[in-house]
Amino acid sequence: MTRVSSGVKPTGHLTLGNYLGAMRRWAAVDQHEADALFCVVDLHALTVDHDPARVRRLSRQSATLLLAAGLDPELCTVFVQSSVDEHARLSYVLECVATDGEMRRMIQYKEKAARERQRGGSVRLSLLTYPVLMAADILAYGAGEVPVGDDQRQHVELARDLAVRFNQRYGHTFVVPRATRPGVAARVMNLQDPASKMGKSDDVGPGIVYLLDEPDVVRKKVMRAVTDSGQEVVYDRETRPGLANLLEILAACTGGDPELLSGAYTSYGALKKDTAEAVVEVLRPLQERHKELCADPGSVEGVLRAGAERARGMARPTVDAAYRAIGLLPAGVEEETAGAGSVVTV
Repeated sequence: MTRVSSGVKPTGHLTLGNYLGAMRRWAAVDQHEADALFCVVDLHALTVDHDPARVRRLSRQSATLLLAAGLDPELCTVFVQSSVDEHARLSYVLECVATDGEMRRMIQYKEKAARERQRGGSVRLSLLTYPVLMAADILAYGAGEVPVGDDQRQHVELARDLAVRFNQRYGHTFVVPRATRPGVAARVMNLQDPASKMGKSDDVGPGIVYLLDEPDVVRKKVMRAVTDSGQEVVYDRETRPGLANLLEILAACTGGDPELLSGAYTSYGALKKDTAEAVVEVLRPLQERHKELCADPGSVEGVLRAGAERARGMARPTVDAAYRAIGLLPAGVEEETAGAGSVVTV
């Protein structure tokens, strides 16, 4: 069975873009067709200034929403990254294979570092190196496929490069993964700025639909979405990005085709109204299930504990093999040697 791995970062409330672009496919396809692992990557949330209590709160909320979206712990492994030590263990080993130039070429590092400097803040070293931790998230489990949006493909390419380089230098240890991309609405755009992704951590304005938004809030945000000049409803991502975004969202919610859907509308208002209702209906079962899970937090905690234990068992053989391959002593060697009368120095 193919193994797939992916995750969500608890730096903000999960959005419609997270759901349509990734989470829905994880529940409908990946957990049924593959040995799938889904992780709340909380260590990645520490790369910028943050409120510890908020990170914990968003980590719990993200895990709950993953389950509410349909992930079944009987079919897949759901866990929190920091609960599995193998991620950090492997990350350092991979840092010893990666180069400074590779890290500084990462697009997200350039963008986030520039924003931090503009705000007068310092840039944390972890912001530079976190793509290596992301590679460890993937390579520790021997995942052959990593379902990601376009903005994360560069990180999967880095994981591929590091796996190939490590295998060539130290012996075959890692599966070389490939990025897989869902179809329509793989990248839902901001309703107020259709040139920008609907990101969960960069904006709190009306352009983002959050998974826990009330129906009336969803309707208001969609009805106020930016459209383009002109009167005709056409699907053209290049020249009519606002309309294209609405049509792609509607298509993703209804199972239609955005280009065919464009021919069914003669006004922006009708398109917005139908899109708003389609989003409300798509989110309704997720929100209802989320309420049920919040009423029984112990069940979510149990799922995460069991998932972490399962994930550790899956990752440890690969990480231990990487340690041996790169030249590190197996765990327990010092104790065994000292017990035989030898002196071990550091």
